[in-house]
Amino acid sequence: MLSAAADKKAIQPTFTEASTSKTLSTATRNEAPKKAKKRTEGGSNVFSMFEQPQIQEFKEAFTIMDQNRDGFIDKNDLRDTFAALGRLNVKQEEIDEMLKEAPGPINFTVFLTMFGEKLKGADAEETILNAFKVFDPEGKGTLKKDYVSQMLTTQADRFSPEELGEMFTAFPPDVAGNLDYKNLVHIITHGEEKDQE
Repeated sequence: MLSAAADKKAIQPTFTEASTSKTLSTATRNEAPKKAKKRTEGGSNVFSMFEQPQIQEFKEAFTIMDQNRDGFIDKNDLRDTFAALGRLNVKQEEIDEMLKEAPGPINFTVFLTMFGEKLKGADAEETILNAFKVFDPEGKGTLKKDYVSQMLTTQADRFSPEELGEMFTAFPPDVAGNLDYKNLVHIITHGEEKDQE
């Protein structure tokens, strides 16, 4: 009798063992993991939408944009971010429209949620093209080689001189020194040059 009680006690997990052993927990409580899984699949946890390296990149972007380091992105932060990107003539209405996209103050979780909603079903070509358009407010479809060189060697993930040379070898600017970013984006996303109509 004592032996059976000792055996039964030996196979019952302790609290620590149960919390660290997914297999044992799943075997003894089949319904608890299903409920937890259902919640994360439903999208209630924005952090489950991205891989950890992506979240880290978004956090770095958020930190760069949060110029005053208060944990929120506001009008002044957006204006300063545009200025850092070389765009000094941003209209107040444009900034207001950007802030209206958020359901409230933009902390990191709201920032990540907004990106998750934007990227869900987003076209890679359109996303990259929109990134280039930030630097082309006139919408010409081209950027000056010198400007692109300056931005790629001084901002964020800086290009080395070798990387810059490789890029311009693969995607040479025209004789006037303009880089056709629309064609560049097409090649990046489709692997072939766009037919010139």
